[in-house]
Amino acid sequence: MDTGIFRRYIRIMPKNKDAFSEVIEFEDPAIANELFGPRNSNLEILTNASGAKISSKGASVLLECEDEKNGKVLCNLFLQLYSLGRKGLFIHPQDLGRSYDMLKNDPGLDLGQVFRDAVFVQTPRKTVNARNVAQKQYLDALKKNELVFAVGPAGTGKTYLAVAMAISMLQKHRIKKIILCRPAVEAGERLGFLPGDLAEKVNPYLRPLYDALYDMTPQAKVESMIQTGVIEIAPLAFMRGRTLNDAFIILDEAQNTTQEQMKMFLTRMGFGSRMAVTGDVTQIDLPQTAGDNRPRSGLVHALNLLKNVNGLAIHTFTKADVVRHPLVGSIVSAYDEAEKGLQAR
Repeated sequence: MDTGIFRRYIRIMPKNKDAFSEVIEFEDPAIANELFGPRNSNLEILTNASGAKISSKGASVLLECEDEKNGKVLCNLFLQLYSLGRKGLFIHPQDLGRSYDMLKNDPGLDLGQVFRDAVFVQTPRKTVNARNVAQKQYLDALKKNELVFAVGPAGTGKTYLAVAMAISMLQKHRIKKIILCRPAVEAGERLGFLPGDLAEKVNPYLRPLYDALYDMTPQAKVESMIQTGVIEIAPLAFMRGRTLNDAFIILDEAQNTTQEQMKMFLTRMGFGSRMAVTGDVTQIDLPQTAGDNRPRSGLVHALNLLKNVNGLAIHTFTKADVVRHPLVGSIVSAYDEAEKGLQAR
């Protein structure tokens, strides 16, 4: 522990012998205030994440919680955050809760390796950083492997980071085009009843891919690259019969491919190409054939079939890696618990 980063580390004897109460007084008030956030907003975030009572006075923070283990996690977190702040790095408020969760799961984790040394990719509009350990490992896998499977719940960055890597490689001329595709599986609605021609009917299925592109590249530039064929966004069925060289190809919502479609897609890879296959195996919308207990999903089948093949990577995210609004993680957990309850009946 770098004891030079704070003046006093004061243990307060709590009234309840099982409770935890400590004060950390930081050396630099300016860094401490930045760490606490406007009107202690960052402390409020950590209070909600940990269930502890966290307050500040001047350059000191008071931690009070029901058990010592939780208190030690919070002490570790504040000391690491302050150390990073002294080096000019302040973690975004959205990442504070995740930082607490990461240290709770792995007390020996160095947050600097996650945030200061995080893998990042540069896009025309923004720099996209890994926001947790799982995303760092995923971006590493995308850089090192020609084929990467990314599996996990919504909000973990599976598709977004793959699109960012594709745009970055296109900028560096490591590929010549980006191909984004999705299976157009009907999840409650039928294509035939949607208005418009085929392109207009499948457009809603492809909208998340457009959203990711527009977030990283000006819309006018995206439209221009689509017009010239540098970026192609299409339903999975449009991939049949093609060999794709010097391209970064992303298959999104891959859990809704059949085994035949997955084989067709994977065999489209040509020389100089990269592939990212993303999906959530808990969200399969494929119809189940009566009496057939085999996994219909091409993603599930491919993960089992290809797990020992050299040259590809399989990266798994969990609900703890969700980086959307904190409610998304809670919603995912609630649905998981409900499904476990149904299976137990």
